[in-house]
Amino acid sequence: MAPPVSELPAKKESASAEPEFALRPGETLEYAANLPKLNSTVANLKIVAVEKRNNGRKGSWHLQAVAHTENPYRMVFQLDDQFDSYSDAASMTSVQYEMHLSERGQTAEIVERMLTSPTDPPPMGISGVRVLPGTRDPLGMLEYMRGVDWSRTSEVHSPVFDGHKLYQVRAVMVGKSVAVSVPAGKFDTTKIEIHVLDDGVEMKDAHFFLYLVNDPVRLPVLLEAVLPVATARVELTKTPQAAAANSR
Repeated sequence: MAPPVSELPAKKESASAEPEFALRPGETLEYAANLPKLNSTVANLKIVAVEKRNNGRKGSWHLQAVAHTENPYRMVFQLDDQFDSYSDAASMTSVQYEMHLSERGQTAEIVERMLTSPTDPPPMGISGVRVLPGTRDPLGMLEYMRGVDWSRTSEVHSPVFDGHKLYQVRAVMVGKSVAVSVPAGKFDTTKIEIHVLDDGVEMKDAHFFLYLVNDPVRLPVLLEAVLPVATARVELTKTPQAAAANSR
C-alpha cells in the first residue's frame, strides 16, 4: 500500500532549500503555450508578482497568473482564467488561493483559505480547506523552486493544493547546465523534473520539467508538460529588463 502524502519522506530537503532569491514586486513574465506538433501558440500566460504585503511580523506575496487561449483554438475552447495566490513571503506556503475561471462561456469563482491546524476556525465569508502544514499552491510552488539553491540541494518535496485537491510534489534536479532556446533568448539553465503524486502514487498524466536560468534571478524560462499524446511547451516570450544581461 502506498504511504499517505503526510508520510512521504522529505529528508533530502534542507535549510538550503528555503527561498533565497529576491522576488521583485511588479515582475511580469509572459509565456506562450504550444504543442510542437501544431507549430502555433495555443494560449498565452502572464505571471505577475503583484505586490508584497507586510502584515505585522509576517509578510505575504500576492502572485497572479492570467491565461487566455488564442485563435484559432479559442473558437474550439474559449478560456480566460485568472489565478491569485497569497503566499507567505519567507516560505511561499499558501495562505489563500483564488481561481476566477471563464471557460466555454461558463464562469466560476473559487476562493480557498488554507487551514493548516485542526484548531484553525473556518474563515468568514469564504471557503476554507484543511491542508498539511507547508502546503503551497501552484504559483507559490513555482516561486519556491526559484528560491532553492540547486547547486547544494538535489531534491525537494512539498504538498501542493491546486484549488481542488491536495497533491505531493517531488522536484528533482536532473541537469545543471542545460542550454535552452525560447522566444525570449538562449539561456544556460538548471533542469528540474517535477513528479506529482496522488495519495502516494505518481500520476502518469502529470509529469513536468522546469528550466531555471543559472543566475541569481533564476527566471523560469521553460516548462514542459509531458502528456500522454504530446509534450506541451510553455516558453518565456519576453525577458524582463533586469535579467536581459543574463541571456546569451
